[in-house]
Amino acid sequence: MQLMTARGNLFIVSAPSGAGKSSLISALLRDQPVDMQVSVSHTTRQPRPGEENGQHYHFVNQDEFKSLIADGAFFEWAEVFGNYYGTSRVTIEQTLAQGIDVFLDIDWQGAQQVKELMPESIGVFILPPSKTELERRLTGRGQDTAEVIAGRMAQAVSEMSHYNEYDFVIVNDDFDKALADLLAIIRSQRLTSASQIHTQNGMIKDLLAG
Repeated sequence: MQLMTARGNLFIVSAPSGAGKSSLISALLRDQPVDMQVSVSHTTRQPRPGEENGQHYHFVNQDEFKSLIADGAFFEWAEVFGNYYGTSRVTIEQTLAQGIDVFLDIDWQGAQQVKELMPESIGVFILPPSKTELERRLTGRGQDTAEVIAGRMAQAVSEMSHYNEYDFVIVNDDFDKALADLLAIIRSQRLTSASQIHTQNGMIKDLLAG
């Protein structure tokens, strides 16, 4: 019996720096089938060493970006330190139509913009187990001064205050458990009635046939 391809789900994943969001998404995509991917954003900043156009970002100039804004091409966009970043509406729609789940790695402000345009998107917020652990993780990177870390901690508190705007909250204390929790959320969305009606349509009709 042929199964139909269900539309993919759009997952918005947000977290303060140091909560482990990027590591969780990377581990999930590494261990799971190919029907998941992270959205590749557009940006006007210059590529860093090792970054490839279309893989890490879609690199465009400011005129191109502003033209895309005028055309309504973005789910969400923002200017950060003089550079523009945006999430392509067309690319995501095409990917979801292929039955591929898409992950948006964005902050709470971007999440609000996406939710307005696509209310059915699923929001997941990653929390650290404590402020002490979050500071330990930020310090352990060895990349920032104490002043920068203090600023990141203050920003983290502001970001975490928006956790209740999301559909799911995961506490990343034990990484393997947090990863299992994220996978459980994804699987639950694929087992909703709407999804199963679409993918198992033929089987359900046979089961209910008189």
